[in-house]
Amino acid sequence: MKIVIIGGVAGGATAAARIRRNDERAQIVMVERGPYVSFANCGLPYHISGTIAERGQLLVATADLFRDRYRVDVRAETEALAIDRAAKSVRLRNLASGEEYDERYDRLLLAPGAEPIRPPLPGLASPRVFSLRNLPDLDRIMAHLTTQAPRRAVVIGGGFIGVEVAENLVERGLATVLVEGTEQILAPLDYEMAAIVQTHLRDKGVTLSLDDKLARVEDQADTSIVHLASGRQLAADLVVLAIGVRPETQLAREAGLELGATGGIRVDEHLRTSDVSIWAVGDAVEVTQTISGRQVLIPLAGPANRQGRMAADNMVFGNTRSYRGTLGTAILKAFDLGVASTGLNEKQLIAAGIDYRATITHGGSHAGYYPGARQISLKLLYSPQGRILGAQAVGEVGADKRIDVIATAIHGGMSVDDLAELELAYAPPFGSAKDPVNIAGYVASNLLDGSLESIDWRTLAAMAPGAVQLIDVRSAAEVALGVIPGSRHIDVNELRDRLGELDPDAPTVVTCQVGMRGYLAYRILKQSGFKDVKNLSGGYKTWAWAVARQASTDDFELE
Repeated sequence: MKIVIIGGVAGGATAAARIRRNDERAQIVMVERGPYVSFANCGLPYHISGTIAERGQLLVATADLFRDRYRVDVRAETEALAIDRAAKSVRLRNLASGEEYDERYDRLLLAPGAEPIRPPLPGLASPRVFSLRNLPDLDRIMAHLTTQAPRRAVVIGGGFIGVEVAENLVERGLATVLVEGTEQILAPLDYEMAAIVQTHLRDKGVTLSLDDKLARVEDQADTSIVHLASGRQLAADLVVLAIGVRPETQLAREAGLELGATGGIRVDEHLRTSDVSIWAVGDAVEVTQTISGRQVLIPLAGPANRQGRMAADNMVFGNTRSYRGTLGTAILKAFDLGVASTGLNEKQLIAAGIDYRATITHGGSHAGYYPGARQISLKLLYSPQGRILGAQAVGEVGADKRIDVIATAIHGGMSVDDLAELELAYAPPFGSAKDPVNIAGYVASNLLDGSLESIDWRTLAAMAPGAVQLIDVRSAAEVALGVIPGSRHIDVNELRDRLGELDPDAPTVVTCQVGMRGYLAYRILKQSGFKDVKNLSGGYKTWAWAVARQASTDDFELE
């Protein structure tokens, strides 16, 4: 059996190694348009700052390793031009020599990945404008940093790559502006969670321009001018486009393979395309989102590797394994913060027409009395029946393991009640007896069983002044540092003695710093005859982040 694989990196390279482990006799040909068959594209931004010091550390596996260890016929710097499905052959071109030839296959795997979006705007051919998707892209950026010594950078796009590139440019010493076309960075996060990250980026020296888009780039003798749709002009010695990626489907489309509504290659549960002899994996395929059941594009390395392994098994043994969909669990580093998410966020749930509830909690990464504890902000989304629909976590320490626990719980079909009962490892240096995951489960369970009613910051902010009796139950010292306009201060420790100062028939909202004392105040008021009471989800801390000015001031414009 002869198997041809188009594309290496994550999905294709994983599939090649797995096929060899499955079948020692198979003839395997792996075709890669670039010079490197397997590299860590997720690590590329960290070479810019020198965090990953040696470029060679980014090479996961070389062509020689695949040849020697797996006996794979590697054709690097070779482009696949066309697929002849009837003849079961692929037209290939050696990019070094220009030679074209046909390669026959019994089974074909497409793993072409995705390409950076490069909009048709004036000036993007400038030698100061770059993308970052592969090692040659990185080499061009590093050469520019070395030979031109740029001082000012503009990064276009506030997704994962954009944030990571901005961080590493700042770490290298460049004054950096991050431009995002929507009201927030990091689309997997809901607004108030993204606000935490935006505040941190500004504190670390990244200038944020939100809700503004790139219009054009104008080259001048010693710099470039980045023109934004708002009319702002930014001086830049280096511009990095990180607007996003789209699946590379030209080869599949021209071969007549079915594409989905998302633009990705349509595959069945066995990762097989509309041609029974062709499979496809990775960023180029559309997948089923585990919770919504919708077809989506999720360009992540973890799913690509799992798909490559599964497709390899199905190509060798027949279609015996089914891909169960992609949840979309992801994380990035933003300076000192870990920023993680899994499942669906509020925008996605609304778009899918899924009824949901949401709670925000702020807990410690480990026991507060043990040195080094850091705050974790955790947002949990779930159905009225308690099914977990998604989660987001932001914190200096421990956001990763909390999202991993919740992702595992979603995969296992667990409920918010199950989160409350999870027995997680505890010792003061590592966690708390009531882990943030447990606490999120407690709060969600309280909300669902009616022992708590909550209100989110956005709903409260939209209310007319005086529409509710707003009670701040924090200490006087906390209130002195900031307060929600229109609130009345009554320390929770004094609340029982001062109930007579309040109207039990008026709609009432209680708030504290993170929500815990507000819950206690809620229970006191409800059991004292107050009819309509709600606790502000996430407390003053979430409110303060969410209502603060998110973009930087205009001092980043042309000098």
